[in-house]
Amino acid sequence: MKATPSLALVKLCCAVLDDKKAADLRVLDVSAQSSITDCLILATGTSEPHLRALRVEIEKVLDAGKVHIVGMETAQESGWIVIDLFDVMIHLFTPENRAKYRLEHLWKDAVEVSVPKLLAAPATAKVVKPKAKKRPAPRKKKTSGKK
Repeated sequence: MKATPSLALVKLCCAVLDDKKAADLRVLDVSAQSSITDCLILATGTSEPHLRALRVEIEKVLDAGKVHIVGMETAQESGWIVIDLFDVMIHLFTPENRAKYRLEHLWKDAVEVSVPKLLAAPATAKVVKPKAKKRPAPRKKKTSGKK
């Protein structure tokens, strides 16, 4: 993966999940296979309360970094939480649902990014939220000086 704001965001999210003891943390670069996102972060929580704790911590860090969350699916007791950050999508599973849905198998053509190398690498890009397009200022009407 190239050093981009997306990579910095992936690194930030992985660091949070690693600190909160998420298991089987994996990053898949799906930019060549997907038109809707560049990276998938997959992690396993030990239980529903652990999944909620992982989600809450991710939300806190993203909020502090002013990163926009596009959407979130957090159905109660579903065993699967999805956090959509546009270029990055985070999937948090219970062990049973991780084994059931096997997203790694579904995205088997994706390039796996080494999480230990990612976490050990120095920060190379700041996490920035996409800039809104600037609109030109409205033009003032010219007056001819005559009334």
